[in-house]
Amino acid sequence: MLLPSIFGTMNTMDDFMDDFFSPAFSCTTPSFATAASKGSMKVDIKEHDDRYEMDVELPGYAKEDVTASLKDGYLTIAAEHTDNKEEKDENGKYLRRERFYGSSQRSFYVGEDVTEEDINAKFTNGILSLTIPKKEAKPQVEDKKYIAIEG
Repeated sequence: MLLPSIFGTMNTMDDFMDDFFSPAFSCTTPSFATAASKGSMKVDIKEHDDRYEMDVELPGYAKEDVTASLKDGYLTIAAEHTDNKEEKDENGKYLRRERFYGSSQRSFYVGEDVTEEDINAKFTNGILSLTIPKKEAKPQVEDKKYIAIEG
């Protein structure tokens, strides 16, 4: 029942071309900007008899950058981060000045019977862990509709 509501468009050719034209040897590790720009919100979902456990990887994000909301049975996880780096030499001239803004969002249908109070969330070391209970869908009582018979 726990399903992504929106499947991101993946174009493997774009990823290949991005990697192909990037420098072969780099002195720096991949930055937050690179990870966020590729929409890297990786999600692992484990199903148990009574619940789902989700681990959402959010590298470079702080707890304050992350929100989780529930509306109409959809659990939406959003992360937004702004980063400013400024380096000056001893004379106050800029050697490097960078600004970055990144955001990412994923939605999952968890069912309309699940409430905010039912979901437990914890953020540790860049991983958002969520526990979502399985709720039985309430069977709908069939309304019998009668046709008037004249006679």
